[in-house]
Amino acid sequence: MVVHNHRMRRLLILVAIACLAGGSLLTAGPSASEVLIETELGAIRVRLDPDHAPRTVANFLRYVDEHFFDGTSFYRTVRADNQPTSPVKIAVIQGGPDEKKPEHEAIALERTSVTGLHHVDGTVSMARDGPDTATAEFFICVGAQPALDFGGTRNPDGQGFAAFGQVVDGMDVVRKINEAAANGQRLSPPIAITRIVRAN
Repeated sequence: MVVHNHRMRRLLILVAIACLAGGSLLTAGPSASEVLIETELGAIRVRLDPDHAPRTVANFLRYVDEHFFDGTSFYRTVRADNQPTSPVKIAVIQGGPDEKKPEHEAIALERTSVTGLHHVDGTVSMARDGPDTATAEFFICVGAQPALDFGGTRNPDGQGFAAFGQVVDGMDVVRKINEAAANGQRLSPPIAITRIVRAN
């Protein structure tokens, strides 16, 4: 009986250690790859994909860790009623600084043809002008937007945009921002981003 109790105690200790280790791993996994975009309309939780878009994720997290996005905003909404002259329609919201802030050097474009990611509902991607010009501006898709993938026709160069994450909670907030009052594509007023932080 004493031996039995001793074995039971050892078993319970081993189970407890395993549970603690498992809990730690489960906590660290999603925390390391998720961020919270806190806005005046609510929070948007985004899961980043460093396995498929490592350069873009690292760039975004550098800005997050430097608190670059604190006090910025979602300032642009693109939807059916405000792009009358665009032959290819999209639906997105775009965020970043309202006024110019010092940014890091632009990063090379991680094309969706290489990453295997696609612009679906809730995809987070980098805004850009020409290829290899993205810095800190980002956007979130409202509905599937294949025209933003490599080979898509929204941008005349056909190179698409660098998708690097996915909204996992808060699409209701994204849609509220997309539907908010706007002067053309400029949100009026902009929707404040309080901060973007790692979701620890």
